[in-house]
Amino acid sequence: MTKKPRFSKPESRTALVRRARRINRELAEIYPYAHPELDFENPFQLVVATVLSAQTTDLRVNQTTPALFARYPTPEDLAAADPEEVEEILRPTGFFRAKTRSVIGLSKALVEQFDGEVPGRLEDLVKLPGVGRKTAFVVLGNAFGRPGITVDTHFQRLVRRWRWTEETEPDKIEAAVGALFPKSEWTMLSHHVIFHGRRMCHARKPACGVCPIAPLCPAYGEGETDPEKARKLLKYEKGGFPGQRLNPPQSYLDAGGRPAPPLGAG
Repeated sequence: MTKKPRFSKPESRTALVRRARRINRELAEIYPYAHPELDFENPFQLVVATVLSAQTTDLRVNQTTPALFARYPTPEDLAAADPEEVEEILRPTGFFRAKTRSVIGLSKALVEQFDGEVPGRLEDLVKLPGVGRKTAFVVLGNAFGRPGITVDTHFQRLVRRWRWTEETEPDKIEAAVGALFPKSEWTMLSHHVIFHGRRMCHARKPACGVCPIAPLCPAYGEGETDPEKARKLLKYEKGGFPGQRLNPPQSYLDAGGRPAPPLGAG
């Protein structure tokens, strides 16, 4: 069994950077197929899907957006939509009235201010209704290839468990973690950490007993340390279950991941 490392002594800045980067390298080997877990085909679909993902799972969003984009494929279409019809489509995602206002509002803003195109700058994206820094960085990193750190609940939990930072506010976490890594690694770092949080390092019961980065983790032992019991806690492809996307990347399928079922299936 992996022994819990000792983290009783203060860690120097150099040691922290080295440990953080080693964790990211290990995660890259564990999840070489890490990717955004929202289905999208263009920047417009990604920004809408990311807004819809608040307070629900990516799976539920992915099961809902096919009907939304089939009916309203462009910002112009969604900007002119009947709110009641959009609400009915978005009902499964929860908070559907507020989300309807956001996606119709951001669509109108795209049409009126950006000629129907999703802007590729942070300062423009955060002006859109329902779009904050987290959503903006998801769009910048995955639709435009511009580095960004996505500080969602999983990311916040894990970087604090790993003692990369003690900050609690998302923008301060973003700055503190970003300073540990080259900017070019930020987007994939986000995917690696979020994948690990969803599959292994869970909020309530981490699967410590099967975690490959246990020797680097100050929080080892907070979860199940028995390998057999820990293995039963694994989710998605690690546990043999479907993932979040209906249309995942081929690399994910090649690694043994299974696509999620459409809304209403099973």
